[in-house]
Amino acid sequence: MTINRRRALGLGTVAAAGAMLGSTTIAAAQNEPVDDESVIPTSAAHARRRIERVYRRESLRAGGTWSSFISVTDPDGTPVPAVEAEADRVVEAYSVNKIAVAAAVLDKIDRGLLTLDQRVEVTSAIVSKDGDGIFGFDGAYPSSVTLGHAMANLLTVSDNTAVRLCGLVCPAAELNEILRAKGFTHTQVKPVANPNRFFLGKTTPRETHTLLRRLVDGTLISAASTEYVLTLLRSMSAFTDGIRLELNSAERGRVATKAGWFNDGRNEAGIVFDTAGKPMVTYSLFASGEFRGDAAANLNDFSTTHPALRARVALGRKMVDAVSRITASTARSHHQPAYQPSNGG
Repeated sequence: MTINRRRALGLGTVAAAGAMLGSTTIAAAQNEPVDDESVIPTSAAHARRRIERVYRRESLRAGGTWSSFISVTDPDGTPVPAVEAEADRVVEAYSVNKIAVAAAVLDKIDRGLLTLDQRVEVTSAIVSKDGDGIFGFDGAYPSSVTLGHAMANLLTVSDNTAVRLCGLVCPAAELNEILRAKGFTHTQVKPVANPNRFFLGKTTPRETHTLLRRLVDGTLISAASTEYVLTLLRSMSAFTDGIRLELNSAERGRVATKAGWFNDGRNEAGIVFDTAGKPMVTYSLFASGEFRGDAAANLNDFSTTHPALRARVALGRKMVDAVSRITASTARSHHQPAYQPSNGG
């Protein structure tokens, strides 16, 4: 018998993957040649095969239920799917939807209804005490900050008080209306009794992928607002415990990412750029349910020791490597300001 790496993973792998990814994907995978991961892809098609293979392997290792959409950009700028796994399932977005919240607020800024330098009041009553972000640690209220300050905290340290501050200038009903007008019928926040408050709501992997692609294509919000969002999501202050964990500083600056977690959900979505600022990989990853290992420990683990995050760490390294030698010449470039650390003063 000829033994290859796929067989070495175990006879149960194909059956388990079929339940997760669909029989069509697995049937195609059985017939494709084994991918030597020491060979760096030199075509978008090869990169897609590499990414699909790594996604399948790592999601199986992690366990849980995955709903995902990952594309690799062809040379002509077209994003072509590499992974479509329950991509139209409506899922809890958690903090991944903070990108959608930011897009709605920036839409109002683009229309001249708001400005980044206008101030919002940070009262004791509005501060979230959940430990996500920094406003809850201030210890001195009331204060006031600019809307830009709130947005920066929303997209970097994922501050939940910043969500409430955005709600002061873009109430839930208006926010959802803006998103629906842009074609996002599932990417919606969940209103509560207070019209200026909301839970972060739901989405689908495909809609989140579309939102990210429209962002980099320049069809979601203005060019200035687009660069504002991408600068924050690619900054060294943004999330690093998933896709970006095993990347060096320069590589991290080429990945715009936003994570979201609550209960058993562990999500992350973003874009991998090449060195010229071309968007090469767009990923939308939503995982929940029973993961491998200790269920009780996993439920309270939001760090890189969680199986889903370990899967995303491995996938992030492989995605960046897979597109290191290809580019999309016609895609719009988005250059990130160079990171310049200082010693104060």
